[in-house]
Amino acid sequence: MVRAQRGPGGPVPRRSRPDPNFTGAEAAAERLRATAAWQAARTVKANPDSPQLPVRQRALADGKTVYMAVPRLAGPEPFFALDPAHLAGPPRQAASISGAARSARRVALAELSPVDLVVMGCVAAGEDGARLGKGGGFADLEFALATAAGLIGPATLCVTTVHELQLRPAGLIPMTGHDVPLDLIVTPGQIIDCRLQRGPRPAAGLRWADLTEEKIAAIPLLSALSGQPPGTLRR
Repeated sequence: MVRAQRGPGGPVPRRSRPDPNFTGAEAAAERLRATAAWQAARTVKANPDSPQLPVRQRALADGKTVYMAVPRLAGPEPFFALDPAHLAGPPRQAASISGAARSARRVALAELSPVDLVVMGCVAAGEDGARLGKGGGFADLEFALATAAGLIGPATLCVTTVHELQLRPAGLIPMTGHDVPLDLIVTPGQIIDCRLQRGPRPAAGLRWADLTEEKIAAIPLLSALSGQPPGTLRR
């Protein structure tokens, strides 16, 4: 799959990259920051990717608690909990993956508080809320786990920040039953409310049939929920 990296004029085609960073990520974060949904949020769950670093930085600077998944949900405590009142460095440093390792507490799903706003990264976003991720399915899995735990409800907004070149017309990006649709897409120049085309977001939940034995075995939280010891496969 062709991805993009940050360049002087926006995304530049490149392979073997995570969700593309882009020129204008700071401006998109500022546009999101001006929304009523952002201003009302006290707790933000955000992906750990580089394009959303400015979003995480602003959340901490604005006094919001930030939950960020440990890469690949590794370990029995697969989330970083960043308390803006107790950071080991400035918000931008603490909002990075390496900074979070120094500033955050590692917590289990049961230790998280209800989430007011979910920030997801993506390679491309459709105007109908369809989202193309990196292919690992971790963002959708995190969302499903948090929903099952009662931390995300129907009114919790799901947003992304992207470059204009990452936008796609409605209907172009296919969605499966476990894909989480976006409510808002924020670019440096505009905000697209996907709910106007899509309607209410479908209920999210764990779809065990879509999870391989290898993925369940590799993620202690899934192993625990399935009743399977970590590091083993279901038989």
